[in-house]
Amino acid sequence: MKMQGMKGRLATLLLTVGVWNGPGAATGVSAQEKSIPAITVTSPDGQTYLDVNLKDGKLLYSAGYYRCEKKDTARVVLLEDSPLGLYTNIGDFSKNLVWKKHVSGQKQHTYSLRQSKASRVNYEARTLEVEVSNDRKQTFFVEFEVSNANIAYRYRIPMQGETAAIVVNGEATGFDFPQQTTTFLCPQSDPMIGWKRTKPSYEEEYTPDEAMGTPSRYGRGYTFPCLFRVGDDGWVLVSETGVDGNYCGSHLSEGTPEGLYTVAFPMEGENNGFGSTGAQFGLPGATPWRTLTLGRTLAPVVETTIPFDVVEPLYEPSVDYQGGRSTWSWILWQDASIVYEDQKTFIDLAAELGWEYCLIDGGWETNIGRPRMEELFAYCKQKGIHPFVWYNSNGGWNDAPQCAKQRMYNPIVRKKEMKWLRDHGVKGIKVDFFAGDKQETIRLYEAILSDANDYGIQVIFHGCTLPRGWERMYPNYCSSEAVLASENLVFNQHFDDAEAFNACLHPFIRNAVGSMEFGGTILNRRLNRGNNGGTTRRTTDIFQLATAIAFQSSVQNFALAPNNLTEQPAFEIDFMKKVPTQWDEVKFIDGYPGLYVVMARRVGERWFVAAMNAEPTEKKCKVNLPMLAGKTVTYYHDGKDGTPQSKTVKIGKNGDFVLTVPTNGGAILAL
Repeated sequence: MKMQGMKGRLATLLLTVGVWNGPGAATGVSAQEKSIPAITVTSPDGQTYLDVNLKDGKLLYSAGYYRCEKKDTARVVLLEDSPLGLYTNIGDFSKNLVWKKHVSGQKQHTYSLRQSKASRVNYEARTLEVEVSNDRKQTFFVEFEVSNANIAYRYRIPMQGETAAIVVNGEATGFDFPQQTTTFLCPQSDPMIGWKRTKPSYEEEYTPDEAMGTPSRYGRGYTFPCLFRVGDDGWVLVSETGVDGNYCGSHLSEGTPEGLYTVAFPMEGENNGFGSTGAQFGLPGATPWRTLTLGRTLAPVVETTIPFDVVEPLYEPSVDYQGGRSTWSWILWQDASIVYEDQKTFIDLAAELGWEYCLIDGGWETNIGRPRMEELFAYCKQKGIHPFVWYNSNGGWNDAPQCAKQRMYNPIVRKKEMKWLRDHGVKGIKVDFFAGDKQETIRLYEAILSDANDYGIQVIFHGCTLPRGWERMYPNYCSSEAVLASENLVFNQHFDDAEAFNACLHPFIRNAVGSMEFGGTILNRRLNRGNNGGTTRRTTDIFQLATAIAFQSSVQNFALAPNNLTEQPAFEIDFMKKVPTQWDEVKFIDGYPGLYVVMARRVGERWFVAAMNAEPTEKKCKVNLPMLAGKTVTYYHDGKDGTPQSKTVKIGKNGDFVLTVPTNGGAILAL
C-alpha cells in the first residue's frame, strides 16, 4: 500500500470517531457531558494512535499502533482504557468529571542536545488539550503530545478562583495492559535500608518476562522506567520526564493480575521521614510528563528521545561544557587508593590514555586533605587533566561515612565549596547517597545543579534517582547511576555471574530514557588492585569494550587500571583511547532484553556497532548495517578460546554481516 493512500484511508476512518490532526482538523469542540466518545489523535507518520474519552465521569485514555500491512489498517492495542486524574487538597480531579472542550493542534521544533543519545533532534507531534471540570466546578486540563512511536501527557491546573496554591496528594494516573503482557521491572526498595541506610537508590535487580500482578520484592511497586511486552504485538516503555523542584519523583504501584499499574508517590520513610510524600506548587502550574514509547519492535524504545522532546532548558550554560573519558581508582583499588600517590598514578594514567578527566572519589578530605588536594589539582593542570571530585549528599538522610560530608545540602556551604573547586580548576563533582524521590530531595538535586552551573561545574549523581529529562533541562548535568552498576561486580560474585544478563537489559530500559553512569569497561580478570584476587569477571574483554559503546554517559568513568596498559593487547587500549562518549545518533539493530543486544552509535561520520550476548550458547546474528555498506571496518571479536581478536573486514554492498558472539562475549564493528 502506498503511504499516501494509507494515510487517506486512516484520515477517513479517524474523522468518523474523533480528531484527525491533519489539515482542516477541527479545534475547540465543546461539550458538557459525563460520557464522551473517543477523541483520537495520531502521530505525524500515521502509525501511533491515542484515544481519550470520558466514561461515567472518569477520564480515560488508550493507545497503540495501526498494523498498516497491505490493506490492513487494523488497530493493535498496546494500552487499554487507563485512568487519568489527580487527588489534591483543594479537590478531587479523578471522578464526577464533566467534559468541557478539547482543542487539537500540532507542534514542531528542532533542538540540540550535547550529552545524550542524539545531538540534534527534529521533534514533530500532534497535540490534544482536554478541559474537564469536577463536581465542584474546578477546571483542569490534560495536555497530550503524540509523536512517532511516543505519547507524552501532563496535567495543567489553573488558578481556582482566588486559590493560588495546591498540594497533589496522589494520582489516579494508570497504565492498563492487555492480558498477554509480560513485564521487565525493577522493584522499588523499602526506604532507609541497605548499606548505611542509603536506599532507595534504583539499584535493585530486574526480573524479565514476569507475569503481570506478580508481587514485587518489597511490595513497594517498581522504579521508572518500566518495560512491558504485549505478547507478539509489541512493546511499551513507561516513564516520566520534566521532574524538577516543583514536583516529586514517582514510580509504578504494584500491578493487578488484570494488568493495571498506577503512578505511586514517594514513601513516607524516604529522606529519613522528612518532607511530604506529595507535591506542592503554585497555580497556575503543571505536573511532570508521563511518557509512553510504543512499537512493534524494540527500535522505538532504544532510539526514543521523548524524555527530552517535551522539556525545555531551565537555564543557560555558564561555560562550554564538554564530555569525555575519566580514570577512576576507587572501582578496583577501593578506599585505600584515595591517597595522594595513588591519585597521581591515575592522573598519569588518564594522561597516557589521552583522556580528559580523573575522578577523585570519597575519602579525600580525610586521607589527602585540602592543602594536598590543591597540589593534586595543580598536578592535573600540569598533565592536561580535569579533575572530578566526590561528595556525600548528607544532610540528615544517610549514615555513609565517606567524606567530604555536609557540603552539598546547605546552600551557603555549597556555594563556598564550589568556588573553591572552580578556583582550582575542578570541572565536575560526583554527589552520592540521596535515597529518595520526595519533592524535598528533587529540590536538592536541582539546587546542586543550579549552583554548580554558576561555577562552571558539571555534575554526576550516584546512589540516586532516575534522571527525568535532565540532560536538556540542566546543561551542566552529566549522568546518574540509578542502576545496579559496576561497584556491585566488585562486591559480590553473583553480580559478575549475572553481568551479561544485566548489561543486555540496560539499552532497552534504564539507558533508553537517560544517561547512565555505570562506571564499567573492566579489563582486569580479577576485580582487585593486583588483578589476583576478589571476584572474577565472567565476560570477555570484547564484551567489556562493547559496553563502552552500549552504555551512554557524556562523561564515562571507565574502570581501566595501570596494569591494563601492559597486560591487555595493544589494540584494546588503542580502542579505549579513541572511544567517544558524546554521540550524534543511535540505532537499534537486533536483540531481546536480558538475552542479547546489537546496537549502533554514530559520532560525525564514524559508526560503532556493539553486540553483547547473555544467552547460554553462541549467538550468530545476521544483521543489516546500511550505514556500513561497502565500508572497510575494524572487527573486534572473541576467538574460539575466548581471547580477544581484531581484524579488518569489508562489509558487503548490501550491508549484511554475520556477528558471531559467544556466551558472555561481545563484538564490535568500528568505522
